[in-house]
Amino acid sequence: MSETTPEVDATEIDALTLPLLPLNTGVVLPQMVVTLALETPEAGQAADGALAGDRRVLLVPRVGSGYTRVGTVARVENEGELPGGQRALVLRGLSRAVVGRAVADERPGLWVEADPVAEPSTTTGRAKEMVREYRAVVRGIAEKLGNPRIADALAGVDDPGALADTAGWAPDLSVEHKVELLEELDPEARLEKALTWVRETLAELDVSEQIRNRVTEGMDKTQREFLLRQQMQAIRAELGESGDADDIVAGYRARLAELVLADDVRGAIEREVDKFERTSEQSPEHGWIRTWLDTVLEIPWGTRSDETLDVNDARAILDTDHTGLDDVKDRIVEYLAVRKLRADRGLGDEPHLSSKTGSAKTGSSKKRGAGAILALVGPPGVGKTSLGGSVARALGREFVRVALGGVHDEAELRGHRRTYVGARPGRIVRALTDAGTMNPVILLDEVDKLGNDWRGDPSSALLEVLDPAQNHTFRDHYLEVDLDLSDVLFLATANVLDTIPGPLLDRLEIIRLDGYTEDEKVGIARDHLLARQLERNGLTPDDVSVTDDALRAVVVDHTREAGVRNLERELGKLLRKTAARIAGGTAIPPVAIDVDDVQPALGRAKFHSETAERTGVPGVATGLAVTGAGGDVLFIEATTMDGEGLTLTGQLGDVMKESAQIALSYVQANAASLGVDPASTQRRVHLHVPAGGIPKDGPSAGITMTTALVSMLTGRTVKAGVGMTGEVTLQGRVLPIGGVKQKVLAAQRAGLDTVILPQRNGPDLDDVPEAVRDVMTFHLVDDVRDVLAIALEEAPVAAAA
Repeated sequence: MSETTPEVDATEIDALTLPLLPLNTGVVLPQMVVTLALETPEAGQAADGALAGDRRVLLVPRVGSGYTRVGTVARVENEGELPGGQRALVLRGLSRAVVGRAVADERPGLWVEADPVAEPSTTTGRAKEMVREYRAVVRGIAEKLGNPRIADALAGVDDPGALADTAGWAPDLSVEHKVELLEELDPEARLEKALTWVRETLAELDVSEQIRNRVTEGMDKTQREFLLRQQMQAIRAELGESGDADDIVAGYRARLAELVLADDVRGAIEREVDKFERTSEQSPEHGWIRTWLDTVLEIPWGTRSDETLDVNDARAILDTDHTGLDDVKDRIVEYLAVRKLRADRGLGDEPHLSSKTGSAKTGSSKKRGAGAILALVGPPGVGKTSLGGSVARALGREFVRVALGGVHDEAELRGHRRTYVGARPGRIVRALTDAGTMNPVILLDEVDKLGNDWRGDPSSALLEVLDPAQNHTFRDHYLEVDLDLSDVLFLATANVLDTIPGPLLDRLEIIRLDGYTEDEKVGIARDHLLARQLERNGLTPDDVSVTDDALRAVVVDHTREAGVRNLERELGKLLRKTAARIAGGTAIPPVAIDVDDVQPALGRAKFHSETAERTGVPGVATGLAVTGAGGDVLFIEATTMDGEGLTLTGQLGDVMKESAQIALSYVQANAASLGVDPASTQRRVHLHVPAGGIPKDGPSAGITMTTALVSMLTGRTVKAGVGMTGEVTLQGRVLPIGGVKQKVLAAQRAGLDTVILPQRNGPDLDDVPEAVRDVMTFHLVDDVRDVLAIALEEAPVAAAA
């Protein structure tokens, strides 16, 4: 509330002594005439005091626990009783007065000093302008409310202060604002406040009117369209023509008649079409049904690609697209050969439909016999995903890729229920729609990276999809009709098998892609990668040629991987450097890139054989392992110090820790026969497996740990070119392990020439490319003593610790 007192031009008015009548619920401003019920004893006493004097009283509003500093001097015009018998006064506000101190008086009530405030006799130009604006705004409010008497009541009021006080009559003006009007002694400031409030009221009325008009227009438009639509339907009915809705329904029925469907599927679609025909367009269900019908009719029911069953042509296509991968190509050719024989003998070329009535089940059981779900498992960059496209091309089918990496929601595969907002079918159904046929090749990419949380288990949703005995009646949650997936050739890809649940893994036929040899990488770079990178870098084979020696230098010195992804990046970098030289005028096509041009373009070699350097001291052995990125070599280091016990570092898993304990126990138990001082085996042993930031686990490092311990305790170094893998027992037996091909290829990439394997892993060497077997030496052992005899140097080079 304002505490300033304005200057007035009127002569000073003497202070008055008046009875104070508190106002509990409202504010009375000058010039107001109100009927006031005397509800409290102090109000009654104040009325008695006024009637006993000159009939004047000071009306002061209550604010919280006190009173306002300004009140209204009012005259009692009349006294009487309300219909309920309560005593009341008719009061007329005269002027504002500043409330002073209380004074003693014999008359009833609380008497206080009141200093009347005189209104100024002059009006400024600003005040006159606000008076005109105030009248205009109030007139606008009156028009909005349809009550012209509001504006007429201001016709005879010209004084700014009195005009501002008329705002106190507004029913929607808060008590706080009315108190502000009362306490504002400056008429011009009072009018400015009142003008601000009426402007806000007019703005609110404008907004309300706009909203009301929009709602009314929308309702009118909807009603008008409804009436017009009804009239149009009636007119077309008279003319024998059908309306838009009838056209849509007729279109659905025509499309349905053309499809080859099972009886239960056709019945479900017909029921939805009938429901759509009966549902009003204003109903939300109308749009849901139409979306469902559009979705289910877009599925290529009965549409099939014509397969290419020529085995030789298929093999030629696979050989053209991919170098190596003979196991995968052989399996695809076998699959195609089986389908060809079944088709030639009439076992699988009839329509394959499933129906609850049994009308079309005769051929399904025959065709499902040839079902196969192939899973391509191998490290990144070996061509698993691109192989899916080649398989589809070899078979003459459409190809669709479904990325599963990071999918956590089961509904992503099986669809959402139709009751959900934004529901749609799952990825399997959408893949069929995208393919346009019921027998495409669908690649389920990165199946080992499916998630599993509170939203469901997507891998469980794949159990039905990937089971040839069940997927002929697959049900998507959105469609809720049987969908035949038995004609689909599913291919899955994964980097590792460990994260694939057992029931899902049981439905997959695993085909391993263990990586490429050095010669295969050179061939891939020459036949596939080079042409692609030339095109991406704006070059042609006539501009740049790369020799095989240069390609081999890139493979050996700048990449060390199971696949060829980094190889392609390095080739791109090599060609970009050449393209820059050609564009800059420093080289003139044709440019021949030879081995001497590789290092200036790609920098110094990123990889070199470090086996001799790492194993040059006792206590270090080279092991072979398999990771998610393919095969790799591990350097296991051992040392001893004063104390007791075994320390293991390098983020080893529980199985690998147990292997280390078994190796130490074997060495301690057989120290004398191994040429080890028994006393030295009782010291504290520390085994470390770099790199420490990479988790490692598995039993295949058993013989490597044993060799490292014996090397450290005897002072005999491990031969530089020897790598080994195998599980060891407490009796020193060497047990078989997995991933032989990947480990051997990793050994070759690391520059090793000798590999020690368990005796029972001998047949696995048939999977190793012949070119690798010819340049490497393999030793098959079944006892760890044979490992030590092959791996360790004959004479020690340092004394045992």
